[in-house]
Amino acid sequence: MIEECGKRGKTMAEKRQLFMEMRAQNYDVIRLSTYRTACKLRFVQKRCNLHLVDIWNMIEAFRDNGLNTLDHSTEINVSRLETIISSIYYQLNKRLPTTHQISVEQSISLLLNFMIAAYDSEGHGKLTVFSVKAMLATMCGGKILDKLRYTFSQISDSNGMMVYLKFDQFLREVLKLPTAVFEGPSFGYTEHAVRTCFPQQKKVTLNMFLDTMLADPPPQCLVWLPLMHRLANVENVFHPVECSHCRSDSMMGFRYRCQQCHNYQLCQTCFWRGYASGSHSNQHQMKEHSSWKSPAKKLSHAISKSLGCVPSREPPHPLYPEMPEKPLDLAHIVLHCGLDSASRLADEHDLIAVYVNRLQNGTRVLDSPSRLDEEHRLIARYAARLAAEAGNTQRSASELAFNFDANKQQRQLIAELENKNREILQEIQRLRLEHEQASQPTPEKAQQNPTLLAELRLLRQRKDELEQRMSALQESRRELMVQLEGLMKLLKAQAAGSPRSSPSHGASHPMPMPVRSTSACSTPTHGPQDSLSGVGGDVQEAFAQGARRNLRNDLLVAADSITNTMSSLVKELHSDEGCEEDEDAEKLQNGKERG
Repeated sequence: MIEECGKRGKTMAEKRQLFMEMRAQNYDVIRLSTYRTACKLRFVQKRCNLHLVDIWNMIEAFRDNGLNTLDHSTEINVSRLETIISSIYYQLNKRLPTTHQISVEQSISLLLNFMIAAYDSEGHGKLTVFSVKAMLATMCGGKILDKLRYTFSQISDSNGMMVYLKFDQFLREVLKLPTAVFEGPSFGYTEHAVRTCFPQQKKVTLNMFLDTMLADPPPQCLVWLPLMHRLANVENVFHPVECSHCRSDSMMGFRYRCQQCHNYQLCQTCFWRGYASGSHSNQHQMKEHSSWKSPAKKLSHAISKSLGCVPSREPPHPLYPEMPEKPLDLAHIVLHCGLDSASRLADEHDLIAVYVNRLQNGTRVLDSPSRLDEEHRLIARYAARLAAEAGNTQRSASELAFNFDANKQQRQLIAELENKNREILQEIQRLRLEHEQASQPTPEKAQQNPTLLAELRLLRQRKDELEQRMSALQESRRELMVQLEGLMKLLKAQAAGSPRSSPSHGASHPMPMPVRSTSACSTPTHGPQDSLSGVGGDVQEAFAQGARRNLRNDLLVAADSITNTMSSLVKELHSDEGCEEDEDAEKLQNGKERG
């Protein structure tokens, strides 16, 4: 629970961050709402690094994320919106040089929170596809003409005519931007917004749409849109003129000149805040200048204009065909590229003939001077291309042969380099696979590991059993040696005693029988020589080199010793019996003599 509260608090802080930074700029002191709205949206655009993303890059991001295949009313959740924004900024960092990289995570967080605050104020967690397209296409960088052309493609039908319901939806979505920066009372959406842009219900083509949006002045509800683009164009414009109010030696940005007061000029800061001095009043009409012209240029311009040398004012935008252009069919582009020069020349002549017929028979084309000039320029371009190809055909055969040989050598060199590159890549791939196989166990090895562990466990158990058996054999060996020592002592005692001693006397001595230790099966903690401790010298002498013998030899030696000892014992017993018989015979003879 505490973690969830902490996450919510962090999210709210991130949402408020952009708006707190915008308020710190003190844009609310600007007197005119149009400039105030344009400055705020320009700040959001730069803070989110959207001014670095062109409209064409934005269209490419829409296609990469599949938005061009979805209906405008389709809703997408916040996680997918974050994915779209992430792709935009990651592609931007790929285009930027390494010294001008942006903070992708911060830009994603700022833009995502701004879009949620502007288009999901109720907290549903979903935005429509049209909302995402309208917002990003309006706030990104690029020319306003390209933006308006893309907007028209989204709100027009297949015949190239604007759909009023879609345009109303566009206004509904795009006017949420001023509302998000607290300028809703001035530029919020109203039901009459469409009528203010197009008063009459008539068919609106692309050229009519551009004429309306780029007019001076533009529609009242969208007057901040072209101003935001003009702000971007004059941020670094320098005017070497003194401000009539703040007495600054130079101006940056816009310059405003009073149409009533002689040589009265204000910088953009003083004009935006409504400052005035002297006889000048805020009610005077001011003219906005976005560039500076020296007096010499002004004089030459006036002279050229009086002499009629200055061309007429160019239209705000080029004229586009009323019907939408069909996509090019490139299915047979390879076949056309393989045609010979004669067929290409025939195609060029046919194309020029088509354009000449259009110029002669097309009344609407003749009504448009710009289209007429365009057709003439196109014909001149194709004529120059034909002349260049005709000149190229007159080159000498030796020059062509030389070029062919050079091209052939270059192609061979390129092929060799490509083969080497392919071999190097294959070698790198092979080494990488070997390294991965060596560093990571395969599934077969993983399956064999339990078997190996079981075998090792059995070997350890067998080792313990052998060690216990060895201990038992060592203990048996020690007992055997003790018995042999007892027999040795008995034999020596009988040999040292009287030969006439009673046999029962010798039998009265008990033979030592050592008790087997209870720890015989335990792991031995002493060596082979330690097992002979307490054994007599005769036995130790027999086993003096026990450490260097194996157990089998020791047992054989012990068996030989037992055999010899028993033989000696038997002989002694036989000798004792013979002596007893002689004594009995002697006692019997003495008794007879005495009787």
